[in-house]
Formats: sequence, C-alpha cells, structure tokens
Amino acid sequence: MLLADPFTLFVCALAVVLVGMAKGGFAGLGVLATPLVALALPPSEAAAIILPILIAQDVISVWSFRHSWDRWIVAWMLPGAVVGIGIGWAFAAWVDESVLMAALGLITLGFGLYRLWLERGHRVVAASTSPGWVGLLFGAATGLTSQIAHAGGPPFQIWVAPRKLPHVTYVGTNSILFAAINWLKLPSYIALGVMTHEVLVAALMLLPLAAASTLVSIRMLRRLKPDRFYHITYWLMVFLGAKLVWSGLF
Repeated sequence: MLLADPFTLFVCALAVVLVGMAKGGFAGLGVLATPLVALALPPSEAAAIILPILIAQDVISVWSFRHSWDRWIVAWMLPGAVVGIGIGWAFAAWVDESVLMAALGLITLGFGLYRLWLERGHRVVAASTSPGWVGLLFGAATGLTSQIAHAGGPPFQIWVAPRKLPHVTYVGTNSILFAAINWLKLPSYIALGVMTHEVLVAALMLLPLAAASTLVSIRMLRRLKPDRFYHITYWLMVFLGAKLVWSGLF
C-alpha cells in the first residue's frame, strides 16, 4: 500500500492541499505537487497519483465557477494544449524534464518580478491584450508542461493574468481549461501503465482531503479583493519560478 509509510502519507497529503488551493483559485501552487510527492515515490507514480485527484477536484471547481469563465481564452488555448500534450506524450523519452522546468521557472520568475515592478506602490496598470494566436502558443506550452509534470499553471498565468479579468472569471477560466486538459492527459497515463491499482487506491484515500481543501480555498477566494488577488498571484509566480529553477538546476 503506497500510503502505508508515514512520510509518504505526509507529503501526499501536503501535495493534495496545495493542489486544492490551486483548484480553489490560487493558481500555480499545483506545480509543487508532483515534485513534492516525488520525494517519497518514483516520479511516474507521483504524477499518476496526482492526476485522478486533479480530475476529481476539477468537478468541484468547474461547478463552482461554471458561470464565470472566458470562452474566448479557452477556445484559443485548448487547441494548443492538445498539441502540447501530444508532443509531451510522443517525446517523453527525449524530453529533459529538469531543463524544461528550469527554463519555465526562469520565465515565470522574470515575469512575476516584472509585473510586481509595474504595479509597485499599488499603481494602476491597464490590462494588456494580445492576439488569439499568441494564446495558441501559450496553450501548447501549458499542455506540454502539464503532460510532463502537471506544471501547466505558469504558462497560463503569463498569458492570462495581464488581461486583468475579474478574479472570479480568471479562476473559472483556469478551472474549465485545466479540467479539459486533465481528461486529455488520462489516455496517455493509462497507455504508459502507471495507473495501477495501488495508485488508484492511494488517490481514492486522498480524495476527501482534496475536496475539503478545494472548497475552503474557493471560499477564501470569494472574499479577496480583485487587486489583492493579482498581487498574490504575481508573488506566487515569483516563488514558483524560483522553485522550478532550483529544482531544474539542482
């Protein structure tokens, strides 16, 4: 039984709480889940345990934000994500995960610092826009990094956060997009043979904690002021970017 060891149980529970917070609105924290579980289990099993939990939490987050999401953003990013997932699956044996995560971390760190500098002293910065085809590219990056390590949050944040959507719409868009992405990833995980009976039992045991952490985070999110939400988001990007660079290089 995968969760029989106390340390394994602890890191899995902590990872589930982080994923729950990400699904509840604090986008990006889910990036930490797979590396955290990989401290106790092989990386393939770590990623496999997280995926059913992500799919279950998607049900809660999609239902909670079903009326608040940007269809235009999802329509552009999802086709790119399909391509990225396909690339990640087809070239899994040749992709150097550490280099990819370090590069992603460096970009995320730089972007987070840049946005914090722009908005220093609570300056009001106009929402930025870019053509839909740019979202297609960021969608591909989201699909690729999500397929490899459930780390699709940063590319999504980089393209969507500067658009300054209402914070509930931002989280709803994130929820809808990643719910679709996680279902699209499932066939590849089954084909790779990592969705074993032990993995599914462990994921099932963690589901109550997953649901509770998502619901608590959604409640916290709804009480946040929009400007405060984006300030937290950029600080999370700085932290997560630094963590990805460190993990990739060391």
